[in-house]
Amino acid sequence: MSKKGKASKASGKLGILLPGMGAVATTVIAGVFAVNKGLSSPVGSLTQMGRIRIGKRTEDNQPLIKDLVPVQNIKKVVFGGWDVYKDNMYEAATNAEVLEPSLLKKLKPQLSKIKPMKAVFDRKYAQRLDGKHIKKGKNKMALAKALMKDIENFKKENKCDRLVMVWCGSTEIYIEESSVHKNIKSFEKGLVENHKDIPPSMIYAYAAIKMGVPYANGAPNLSCDVPALIQLAKETDTPIMGKDFKTGQTLMKTILAPGLKARALGVEGWFSTNILGNRDGEVLDDPANFKTKEVSKLGVLEQILEPEKNPELYANLYHKVRINYYPPRGDAKEGWDNIDIRGWLNYPMQIKIDFLCRDSILAAPIVLDLALFLDLAKRANMSGIQEWLGFYLKSPQAPKGVKPIHDIFKQQIKLENTLRHIAGETLLDHLGLDY
Repeated sequence: MSKKGKASKASGKLGILLPGMGAVATTVIAGVFAVNKGLSSPVGSLTQMGRIRIGKRTEDNQPLIKDLVPVQNIKKVVFGGWDVYKDNMYEAATNAEVLEPSLLKKLKPQLSKIKPMKAVFDRKYAQRLDGKHIKKGKNKMALAKALMKDIENFKKENKCDRLVMVWCGSTEIYIEESSVHKNIKSFEKGLVENHKDIPPSMIYAYAAIKMGVPYANGAPNLSCDVPALIQLAKETDTPIMGKDFKTGQTLMKTILAPGLKARALGVEGWFSTNILGNRDGEVLDDPANFKTKEVSKLGVLEQILEPEKNPELYANLYHKVRINYYPPRGDAKEGWDNIDIRGWLNYPMQIKIDFLCRDSILAAPIVLDLALFLDLAKRANMSGIQEWLGFYLKSPQAPKGVKPIHDIFKQQIKLENTLRHIAGETLLDHLGLDY
C-alpha cells in the first residue's frame, strides 16, 4: 500500500493485451507511441488529461487524475495481443486507414515490431471475418490453456510486472445466458465439451481471469458478464468490466437524455441510424451480430428516462436503432438522430443530431483509460465488477439484481468518487459547504 491512499505504486512495466488488433487496437498503440514521442496529445483520455476536484470548491484544488492516484506511466507500457490476420501493427494500422500515413511512417519501427499471436476464433460467431491466423485445439479448454500460455510467455519475454486485457475484437452473434454459465464447474465442463454458448470472447475472458489478469470487454458480447466468470473474478481477486465502448451515437444519448429528463420534457420517439464502413461495420452487417449490438444500444434510453416511473412523459417512447454498412465511409462513421419531444401543454418539438465522428479515434482513449484504471483497481485490491468504469461503456456490467447506470453525469460522479476513495480523499456529495 502507498503511504496515502488505497493503491500500491505503479512500479515496473505494464503489459496491455488486446484481443483483436484491428482499427481500434492499432489506433491505441500508435497513439501512445505518438504521445510518448511528443508528436501529438492524448485528447479524450481522462487518465492523461482529466482533472478532478479535491476538497471544498473555495480551495480550487483540481489536480490531474494521474497526479492524484498512482496511474501507470504510459512510457512504461508495452502492447501485445491476438488477431485472425497476421499483419504487424504498422501493416494493420495502414490497412485500417484511421491515422495519417505521415504519422504512421514516423512510428513504423516501433509498430512493425508488434506482431499478433494466433487468435482463438470460430466463424460461427462472426461470419464476415475470414482470417487464417488461428489457433487449433481439441476443445475450447485446450484453446483457453493455449491463451494462458501466451499470456505467461508475453509477460516473461517483455519483462512485465503486471498485465491487463481489453477486448477490442468484433461483435459476436447474440447469445443469452444459459445453464453452462451458471458456475465455474458448469463453465469448465462446457469448455471441455465445446459448448455452443461459449464464444471466443468468453474463452479470452476465462483465460485472463483465471490468471488474475484484469479484463475489460469493449464489445456487446456477453464475455465476462456471466455468473461463472464473475465468481471466478472474485476467487482470483481480479477486476472485470464490460460491455461495449461508448463512443459515438450512444455517447450523445447519455449526454442529452439526462438533460431532457432533468427538465421534465417529454420524449415521443428517438430514431437512430448509423453508417459505418470499417471491419466492425462489416461484421454488424450480419443480422445475428447486429442483434447483439442492438440490445446493447437500446437499453440506454429506457434506463435513463425510466418510463415506468414517468409514464406521462415517456410511456409511449418509440426507440429505433439501425446500423448500415457503407464501405466508402471507412472509420469515419456518421450517427444521425431524430428526436421528437414535447414541451409545455404537450406542444411538439424536434431535435436533430448529425454526429460525423471517427469510431476508432473515440474508442482509443477509452481502451487506454480502461487498461490503466483496471490496473489501478488491481493494485487497490478491488476485485469483481468495477461498476465505476461504466462511464466508458454502452451497456455497463452491474451486480445481479441492480440496474446499470447510463446517465453519464451520474457515472462521472461515481468514477470521480471512486478515485477520491482510492486516493484516501473525502468523497464529494455536492451538499452544503463542500460544494
